[in-house]
Amino acid sequence: MKYLTTPLFISLLGVALLTTGCGKEEANAAKKPAATEASAPVRDPMEVMLTPEMAKQFRVESATMADIAITQRVAGRIEANERLTTRIGSSITGRVVQVMAEVGDRVKAGQTLAKLASPELTNAQLSYLRALSSTKLAERTVERAQALVAADVIGFAELQRREVELSVARAELRAATDQLRLIGLRDDTIERLRDSGAIASEVNIRATRNGVVIERKVSQGQVAQPGDPLFTVADLSNVWVVGALPEQDANSVQVNQRVEVDVPALNGEKMTGRIVFVSDTVQQDTRTVPIRTEVQNPKYELKPQMLASLKLNGKYIKQLAVPGSAVVRENDKDYVFVRLDDHRFRLTEVSLEPAAGELRPVRKGLDEGTPIVVDGSFHLNSQRKRAELE
Repeated sequence: MKYLTTPLFISLLGVALLTTGCGKEEANAAKKPAATEASAPVRDPMEVMLTPEMAKQFRVESATMADIAITQRVAGRIEANERLTTRIGSSITGRVVQVMAEVGDRVKAGQTLAKLASPELTNAQLSYLRALSSTKLAERTVERAQALVAADVIGFAELQRREVELSVARAELRAATDQLRLIGLRDDTIERLRDSGAIASEVNIRATRNGVVIERKVSQGQVAQPGDPLFTVADLSNVWVVGALPEQDANSVQVNQRVEVDVPALNGEKMTGRIVFVSDTVQQDTRTVPIRTEVQNPKYELKPQMLASLKLNGKYIKQLAVPGSAVVRENDKDYVFVRLDDHRFRLTEVSLEPAAGELRPVRKGLDEGTPIVVDGSFHLNSQRKRAELE
């Protein structure tokens, strides 16, 4: 057997080793994972990048402090203005023979609401007729006495006595006339009684002011007593909105302050009113202070017992606030766009209070001086969503 020469053997061995090394490198290379895009930086879905030209289309301002009025919402209800409300009853005892007005009717001053029949009415008219007759008799007596004094038949003292009797008779007649008016007889009825002696069999219960009948407590056949409220008439062209403030907020409002009134029954129509009363006492059971607001109601849209809410603007405080146009609402949360640099913006969650005019006070999530988009936030958010989908 012949052996290979040393130089030839060394060359073949080198080739074999080289081939083996290449095979291992290829196998190792096959085992290594291919480079993926995961190694690239992940884009924040809350950010949006724009070209410098597009970025100029959105107005950016720094978040600043503003004078914010402390706003309170107070639940209330509509009530008739007690200053424009009259409770109407009878001045004598009598039986109701006719009811001529119902709840909800609009009535005028002097309009008949019900009719009563009463023995007291008859007795009062008879007393008037007796006083009238006594007065006429006393007048004739004084005339005769004056003639007798002139004829020197009687003394002057007798004339004076008869004149005193006439004065008393006239006083009794005036009292009887006033009694008839108090009962409810009108002057034309009293004149007819004086001229013809015709006694009225019924007395009318009349409205004493223009308004709406909001309560009726009388029925036909019922016996009415003096002091019983038979009808309640209210002028509803001006009503009250009654509410209550927590005791700690009682000093934040004052009489004559203007307030905003929201009535759900009127589809959120806003009205303005004026505070006319702030109680000086605290309700012990609720720890609240009653307040009343006066509201004009020319169309009679506000009706007693309707629910309402009062928006009260109290003291002004310095607070960080952003314009309402800067706020983006998504998934029941509030956001604003914060500018990171000249062409990059980030949608940032913030906690805001209810609107105070055109501003939204900031609770947290934003610092004073932070540049935010105040005009065009909606379109910028649409651009962000489009980029996210792409």
